Amino acid sequence: MIEEPYRWVEAIANRREYIETQLASGSPIAALSFRDGILLLTLGRSRQKIFEIYDRIAMGAIGHPGDIERLRMAAIELASTEGFTRSASDVSLRRLAHYSLSPVMKNAFEQVYGAPFLARLVFAEVGTRPEDDLFLRVEYDGAIATNGSAISQTRQNFAVLSATNSSTEAMETLLKNEQRGDLDLGGAVRAALDAWSVGHMTAGADGEKDLPEREAVSKHRQEQLATAGIEAAVLERANKTAIRYRALSDEEARSLISK
Repeated sequence: MIEEPYRWVEAIANRREYIETQLASGSPIAALSFRDGILLLTLGRSRQKIFEIYDRIAMGAIGHPGDIERLRMAAIELASTEGFTRSASDVSLRRLAHYSLSPVMKNAFEQVYGAPFLARLVFAEVGTRPEDDLFLRVEYDGAIATNGSAISQTRQNFAVLSATNSSTEAMETLLKNEQRGDLDLGGAVRAALDAWSVGHMTAGADGEKDLPEREAVSKHRQEQLATAGIEAAVLERANKTAIRYRALSDEEARSLISK
């Protein structure tokens, strides 16, 4: 009986290592505030990674498509139920993540005889001002990071997803230095693409603290844009309708890069 807790700890460690390996090839996602809303952006060749959840809330995800879809549908159902039983204005990203998704993912991770969720999630909720925007990252074990809190306790109007801790930190460092709430959409797209490139370049460089040189980032971005499509969406801040989510086509996103 004394050995049982140690076996559980060992099983959890093995489980974490397995999940990290499964997520290692995921394409990074950057979410950041700009003057007129929130932008979510990634590059890819096939599967969708950015989704509308409810009115002012959007989600990005990396991981197994089946698990992402299960979590997406759970988030939509929870938000819709809340909006129906109360009101749309009562639907809160904090409640959705802290009281619903996080406990479910934590429980699945710790039940070592069941299947965990092979997914990392990032959520964004647009506010009336950039400083009111909310970002949450939910890990496969249910842990939650808020508004770039992996860097410091200072509130940051961005969040990122990446395959490794080092690449996540590199993306956060770049956005901390370059992201501003007064950016227009074109500036936000360029900043998000730079963050994606840094995350993609450093995904296999565990322990590396320095950001890649600007020229190397620009070269990598151009190489990837030649073979991959841009998937992006915005949550519009001043939209007069209830639905704030708008997907950007690859052509529209590319046209904004040079502006």
